[in-house]
Amino acid sequence: MQRPHSPTLRRRRLSAELKRARARAKLTTTQAIKSLGWAAGKLSQIENAETQKVKPDDLDKMLDLYEIKDPAKREALHALARDAKVRGWWSKYKEVFGPQSLPDFEAEASAIRTFEGLVVPGLLQTPDYAQAVIQGGRYTSAEEVERRVKARMERRDILTRFKPASLRVILDEAVLHRVIGSPPVMAEQLRHLLHMAKLPNIDLQVVPFAAGAHAAFVAPFSILDFPDPLDAPIVFVDTASGGLFLEESDEVESHIVTFGDVQGSAMSASQSARLITEVLKTLESKS
Repeated sequence: MQRPHSPTLRRRRLSAELKRARARAKLTTTQAIKSLGWAAGKLSQIENAETQKVKPDDLDKMLDLYEIKDPAKREALHALARDAKVRGWWSKYKEVFGPQSLPDFEAEASAIRTFEGLVVPGLLQTPDYAQAVIQGGRYTSAEEVERRVKARMERRDILTRFKPASLRVILDEAVLHRVIGSPPVMAEQLRHLLHMAKLPNIDLQVVPFAAGAHAAFVAPFSILDFPDPLDAPIVFVDTASGGLFLEESDEVESHIVTFGDVQGSAMSASQSARLITEVLKTLESKS
């Protein structure tokens, strides 16, 4: 089975490769535009990954100008351009995920680190729990709730597919005690967490109340790493308007440090599983 890829990442990788090729050819953007006979904004859109489609003829013109003659290299760049045009499954949920889609990046992520202080992260939610979370916000029609839940459930495939992404989750203990939906829904969710925590690609840790203040008294965030060294890590910060992507190296590094700090306040994976089990038993005894 072929592993899904991120069109956005492929587009960014292509733009980075073309910028490097132009620099190696010792051409300024002005010189390249003049030689290619293009309008001023066209090259800028390609080099800044602002266009989804780079025509094969246009790409060949750039490769000829930059004196890239190796057939294998040229084909690899054409493959990137083709992949950048492919629409992922998430495109049918554009109204759910928005124009810059988290699943687009999750599709190709090799590792994801997530901190959550209020609810179970979407990648680990059960359908009923996800429905309750979505219904807890602004009034939403039953049809839209169903569609949002379905979209969220499709995201989870990255954890169980062939060559799954590795997921490291840090939860504040408050997540375990906040009963979302109903006690049975919450119990099912906690059992699901324990099941997922047994998978070799998933690590789940809890920051206990006893830890007091910790480094992640901030908005929930995820750090996504990618297998290709040309693709720098990015940070996704959940917001009321859908989410924010951070890509500047200092912003990414700040969140990496924060994740490391809060991980230092968390219990081990086995201790965390025991705590989840205790909370689950208490919840079941009240049902």
